[in-house]
Amino acid sequence: MARYVYDFAEGGRDLADLLGGKGANLAEMSRLGLPVPPGFTVTTEACRAFLATGAEPDGLTDEIAGHLAALERTAGRRLGQPEDPLLLSVRSGARFSMPGMMETILDIGLNDDSVPGLAKVSGNERFAWDSYRRLLQMFGSTVMGVDGALFENAMAELKQTRGTASDLDLDAADLSGLVARYKEVIRRETGEDFPQSPAEQLRRAVLAVFESWNGERARIYRRREHISDDLGTAVTVQAMVFGNLGADSGSGVAFTRDPSTGRPGPYGDYLANAQGEDVVAGIRNTVPLTALAELDPTSYAQLRRHMDVLETHYRDLCDIEFTIERGRLWMLQTRVGKRTAEAAFAIAAELAEEGLITSDESLARVGGEDLARLMFPRFDTSAVGEPLAHGLPASPGAAVGAAVFDSAEAVRRAASGEKVVLVRQETTPDDLSGMIAAQAVLTSRGGKTSHAAVVARGMGRVCVCGAEELAVDIEARRFTVGGTVVEEGTVVSVDGSEGSVYLGAAPLVDSAVMRHFETGERSDPLVEAVARAMERADGVRRLEVRANADTPEDAARARRFGAQGVGLCRTEHMFLGERRKLVEAMILARDESERARALSTLLPLQREDFTGILEAMDGLPVTIRLIDPPLHEFLPDRTGLAVRIAEAEARGERPDPYDVELLGAVTRMHEENPMLGLRGVRLGLVVPGLVAMQVRAIAEAVVARTRAGGRPRAEIMVPLVGAVEELRIERAEVERVLADVSEESGIPVHCPVGTMIELPRAALTAGRIAEEAEFFSFGTNDLTQTTWGFSRDDVEAAFFSAYLDKGIFAASPFETLDRDGVGRLVRIAVDEGRAKRPDLKIGVCGEHGGDPESVHFFHAAGLDYVSCSPFRIPVARLEAGRAALPETGTSDTR
Repeated sequence: MARYVYDFAEGGRDLADLLGGKGANLAEMSRLGLPVPPGFTVTTEACRAFLATGAEPDGLTDEIAGHLAALERTAGRRLGQPEDPLLLSVRSGARFSMPGMMETILDIGLNDDSVPGLAKVSGNERFAWDSYRRLLQMFGSTVMGVDGALFENAMAELKQTRGTASDLDLDAADLSGLVARYKEVIRRETGEDFPQSPAEQLRRAVLAVFESWNGERARIYRRREHISDDLGTAVTVQAMVFGNLGADSGSGVAFTRDPSTGRPGPYGDYLANAQGEDVVAGIRNTVPLTALAELDPTSYAQLRRHMDVLETHYRDLCDIEFTIERGRLWMLQTRVGKRTAEAAFAIAAELAEEGLITSDESLARVGGEDLARLMFPRFDTSAVGEPLAHGLPASPGAAVGAAVFDSAEAVRRAASGEKVVLVRQETTPDDLSGMIAAQAVLTSRGGKTSHAAVVARGMGRVCVCGAEELAVDIEARRFTVGGTVVEEGTVVSVDGSEGSVYLGAAPLVDSAVMRHFETGERSDPLVEAVARAMERADGVRRLEVRANADTPEDAARARRFGAQGVGLCRTEHMFLGERRKLVEAMILARDESERARALSTLLPLQREDFTGILEAMDGLPVTIRLIDPPLHEFLPDRTGLAVRIAEAEARGERPDPYDVELLGAVTRMHEENPMLGLRGVRLGLVVPGLVAMQVRAIAEAVVARTRAGGRPRAEIMVPLVGAVEELRIERAEVERVLADVSEESGIPVHCPVGTMIELPRAALTAGRIAEEAEFFSFGTNDLTQTTWGFSRDDVEAAFFSAYLDKGIFAASPFETLDRDGVGRLVRIAVDEGRAKRPDLKIGVCGEHGGDPESVHFFHAAGLDYVSCSPFRIPVARLEAGRAALPETGTSDTR
C-alpha cells in the first residue's frame, strides 16, 4: 500500500517532489534544529490519487489519524479538547512555489465547546473569538464554497457600526457577535451548519486543499509559469502558533536579502498582534523588519541567526515566514525566495564572490527573461514633474497604462490592445488574471511582502505597494490624491524602482544595462553583475550567436551586442520603400529584355546593401537568404487598385493605364494560399534572371570588400527547399554566377551555398538535401506553420488564447519551440544531414533562436549557432552559456 503521510522529522528538501516545497523545507528546518511547530505532510501522491478518482485514497484517513496522534503526544494537547485545544493549520505546498494560488485554513479544531477553553488558557477572550471567526471565514469560503465577500462585508459593517477602521478596535463581544453572523451566513448559503467535529474539519480541509490545485487562479498561474498540471500539491498539517495574542506577539515575512535589489541584510515586514495572513493580505500596513529590533530585541537576534543559518545552508536568498507567540520565535516556512531580475543578477554575483556558490552556479541562477527585463527602458525622471504619489518600490521597472480598478476590466482592455495599470486597495489571489493583463500593479495598502508585491516580482510586473496617499474608490472607479481625481481610463506612469506614480505618460530612457551592451560601459554594480554573467556565459557556451539583420545599421548594432555574424539577411526587405517601383517594373516586364533592364537597375542597389552589411560584419559570416516572399507582396493591394479604377470610371474618367496594368498583374499572380505558393526557391526556378541578379550583387560586394582590404564571408542560402533537385538546379546557377564574377574581377569568390529547412519534407529528406547543401538553417517560423498546419497571420488571433486557456499549449509554438513535433523534425534533419555530410554547419534563424527555452533545445540537438534579432542577442548568449552548464543542482526560484 502506498504511503501518503510523512512527519516533519522525516525527509528533507530533496523530497520536494513528494512533500511539496513547503513540506520539504519544513522537514529541512526541523533537521537543522530550528524552532518549527510540529506537524506532518500529506504527499503530492495522495493529491494526484484524489484528483484522479474524486475519492479519498485508501488508507489516507488512518495514516492521518496515526500522525495526528503522534502530534498530540508531542504537543501535550488533543485536537478538539475543550479545556486547552490543539489547533492546526492546513496549508497547500506544491513542488514549485505558487504564492496565494491555493488554499490555507487556520485554527482547525476550534468549535463552540473549545472557544471558552482557548480564552481561559490564553487569558485573552478577544483572541479566542478572533481565532474562531478566522476559522469560520476561511473554512466557509475555502471548504464550503461561500462567497468570501459576504464575510468581508459583515466585518466591514461591524467596523462601521463601531466607528473604527481597524479590526483591532473590536472587542471580544463584537467578535462573538461576528461569529454568530458568520455561522448564519454559512447556514444560509450552504444549507448546512459549520461542522463542530474537529476530525471532520481536518478531513474536509485537506481535501479542499487538494481541490484547490485545479482552481482557476492556480491553473492560470501554472500556465503563466509553465508548471505542469500533473504535479499536484502536498498538504502540510501543523500545530498552530499565534501572533495575535497581544503586543508581545506578531507575525512577519523576512528575506535574507532584498528581493527587489539583491542588497544583503535583513529585509521584510512585521505586524504586531497579527497572524501571518494579515501580513500577506496587506489589510494593515506593516512596519519594516528592522523595527523588530526595538520591539523585541531577543526575538530579532534569534531570527537573524536563523536567517544566516538558512542562507548558508540553502546557498541562496531565503524567504521566511515566522510568528512570535508571547516572546517565543517560531519558524513557519522557508523557501528559496522569488526575486526581481535586478536582484537575481546581484545575488548570484555576490554569492559567488562570497564563495557560497561556484561561477557556474552563479550563471545557472540568472536567465534570459531576467536579462530582457533589465534591458527595458526606464523613466527619465529629469523630464517629469513631481510624482502624484509615493509608495513602496515592490517590483522594479517602468510602465505606462490606463488606470483600471478590477481584474475583469484589465483583461478586457488588454485583450483589445490597450496597456493598463491595475489599481487596487490591495490585491488578492483572485486578481491574478488582472495582474497578468496589466503592465503594472498599484495598491494603496500592503508592504513589500504583500500578495501584490510577491506575485508581481515573480511575474516580472512593475509594482508599487502601500501608496497610502491614494484613496481608492473601487465602486466609483477612481482614486484621489489630495485634490487630484484620477478616473478610470486616465493614463498613469508607475516607477517600480523608485515607488513613484506620475500622471500621464512619462518619457523613457535606455536602461544602464542597455547602455552597457551598446557602449561597453560598466557604470554600476548591477551592470557589473550582468557583465560578469555574460563573460562566464561566453566562456562556456558552445553555440555561436548570430543576428537576423537586413541593414548595415542592424548589423553594426548586433555586433556591438556580441553577435558572431549574421545568420539571416532577408534580401526582400531591401526591395521595399522607394525601390518598390523597380520591383514592379521587373514584375510587369513584357519580355526578357525589359526584365533584364529592371534587374540591372536593382543590381547596384543590392550590391550596395550587401557591401555595407559585409563591412559591418567584417571577418564574420553573413548568411544572405535569396528572395523568399511571393512577388505579389511587392505590388499594391488588389482591392485598393480595383476601387481606384472603379472610382475613376464612375466619374467618367479614364483609369490610369499603369493602375490597370498593375491590377492585371496582381490578379494574374493572386494565390489563395500564398504562404504555400510561388515563393522561395520556386521563384528562382521560374523567374529568369532573379537569382542571377542577387548572386551577382553578393559576389560583387565580396569583391568590393576584398579590394578594400576587408575579410568578407558571405554565405548564400536558398529558401523553402523541399526536394534536393530544386537545390541542385539553383546551386548550379549560383556557382555559375560566382565563377563569372571571379573571372571578371580576378578575385576568387567562394560563397558556401546552403538551404533553409522550413518544410517537413525538407527535414525528412535532409540526408539527400545535404548532398547539395554546405549548411542548414532551420526556419522555425515556417517549419512551425507547416508542421501544425497553421497560418500564423490568422490563428494567433483566432484561437490561440483558447488553446492556451484549455492547456493545449503551454506557450505559443511560435514563441517557444514545439519540442515534440517541430523539435523531432529538427533532430531528424540534424542526424540525417550530418550522417551524409559530417562537417555540415547547422543553425536556426527563426525567432526561436532568441527564446530562452528554445535555445536550450538547440544546444541539446547539436546545432552550431542560433540567430535572432539584434536586441535578443544578449539573451541568446546568456542562455547558450546556461545550456552548456552541467547539472549544478541549483535551487528553483519559480
